[in-house]
Amino acid sequence: MPVKTIENGTAADAYLTLMADRGIDYLFANAGTDFAPLIEALAKAEVNGGQFPKPVTVPHENVAVSMAMGYYLATGRPQLVMVHVNVGTANSICAIMNAWRGNVPILFSAGRTPYTEEGGLLGQRSGEIHWPQEMRDQGSMLREFVKWDYELPNAQVMESAIDRAINLSMSEPKGPVYLTLPREMLATPLDTFSYSSPSRHRTPSSPYPDPRAIDEAAEMIARAENPVIITSSAGRDIDDVAKLAALADCFAIPVTQRKPRYLCLPTNHEMHLGYNPDAFLEAADLIIVLECDVPWIPSKKAPGADCKIIHIAVDPLFSDYPIRGFTSDLGITGVLSGTLPLLTEALMSRQSAARDRIEARRRRLAETRSGQHRRWADILDKARTQVPLHPAWITHCVNEVKNADTVLVKESPLTWEHLDMSVPGTFFSAGAAGGLGWGLGTALGIQMAKRDRQVICTVGDGAYMFGNPVPAHYVAKAENLPILTIVFNNQMWGAVKRNTHEVYPTGFAARSNREPLTYFDTQLAFEKAVETAGGYGECVTDPAEMPRALQRALDAMKGGNQALLNVICSGP
Repeated sequence: MPVKTIENGTAADAYLTLMADRGIDYLFANAGTDFAPLIEALAKAEVNGGQFPKPVTVPHENVAVSMAMGYYLATGRPQLVMVHVNVGTANSICAIMNAWRGNVPILFSAGRTPYTEEGGLLGQRSGEIHWPQEMRDQGSMLREFVKWDYELPNAQVMESAIDRAINLSMSEPKGPVYLTLPREMLATPLDTFSYSSPSRHRTPSSPYPDPRAIDEAAEMIARAENPVIITSSAGRDIDDVAKLAALADCFAIPVTQRKPRYLCLPTNHEMHLGYNPDAFLEAADLIIVLECDVPWIPSKKAPGADCKIIHIAVDPLFSDYPIRGFTSDLGITGVLSGTLPLLTEALMSRQSAARDRIEARRRRLAETRSGQHRRWADILDKARTQVPLHPAWITHCVNEVKNADTVLVKESPLTWEHLDMSVPGTFFSAGAAGGLGWGLGTALGIQMAKRDRQVICTVGDGAYMFGNPVPAHYVAKAENLPILTIVFNNQMWGAVKRNTHEVYPTGFAARSNREPLTYFDTQLAFEKAVETAGGYGECVTDPAEMPRALQRALDAMKGGNQALLNVICSGP
């Protein structure tokens, strides 16, 4: 069994060395008084050499967590985040909630306020803040949003604790974990520290489906006249895109996404039937809910009473949701990477018997798809000259300048219908819990992992402000991460306005046309914020200028600079 040893170090040395040994590339950190032993260990490693994750200074915790989320989405490898005791943890919770609901693994950590007041223990309390910052149970703040939390008591259990954190984070369903690190523990001197390398704590294999359930699902699909697949998160694993395409194609099953978080199918695939599942519910006699927590809104529109429902997911019950009552005639537990090929294989054996029905459905879907594209084109034609700029026109202009492998981050009214995407892993909408402000940090994390890619981050004006833009622009400058940010500035909370109208369609707020608490009464010059970090900024008010403004921004980025377009656009 290969063993490595650290001589004459500290627990902080051992912690960083172990993280690097386990494949952790970066430490995204917003430091505080609890970091002293780690900062000393990093400085020592820079002088003496040794393994450690590269430290990245991130001046706001939500940006740091979102960067780790973006790096994982781009690479499939979880990263380390550390923040300052309880206050840093509190600032991080919104981003951690997004990672939790989005099943994104993050090794999230924080210091623990020193607990010894006297006695000469290295790392003991040394400032006034160490009394008011201590909590009885620091982990209680976010325990509902992590898979595991633990306070590291000593170096003797460090290897087991770190490996357990990684294993739990990466086991299905994936998610963040939380480790607290007392300053006294990190500062503990160690004569020797030995650990296994590579780790002998491997992450368990992913759940695979019951073959009997696969056979039952195939039989249900083979008998259906109008099956439909509804998904939001298929495509998280980029290899699943081709697997879903094969399944949809072999039996002519339309795929529609509700608020997609990833690219699930190339947009030019004949079974890609857009982003409005409600349009298929009435005619469907079988619905396959594929990694989708909310396939429809029951109070608005639901499938017919006789429609059969199959749920397929790594956790088809979404068991951490307190209540979720969607009908399920068959539930299949399994990762899509294993489930989709097995289901396709089972369907292939039934294909010849259903060939006439399949081909008739394929022809109907071609007509439906053509109709969709005509309606989307009509929307774009009307949007071309609208002032303020229409989101469809902004999206079209972005679509025209991006490359096939450009990565788009969507925390904005960007319209899916006007995007052409064919490369898996080029679209992310990762705010699964609805915690705004994740877009900027996620785009930075993706750019850090994919430095040869063009990364375009689209955000609403509210999301931009939530995203802690000055810290984000600082990191972009300091780490040479030249993302293009496009702010859809409609001077309102569009979702708040829309939902108020849904609840009170003829109420006072709807009749006022100026709903309270919904509008930003002052138009902000967001393009000036990026200039604080030396970036290129421009405000766009003329739809005819949008293509040229995009080109000016891209030209300004050729030297590795970041850019931002503040686009004044219409709201809902």
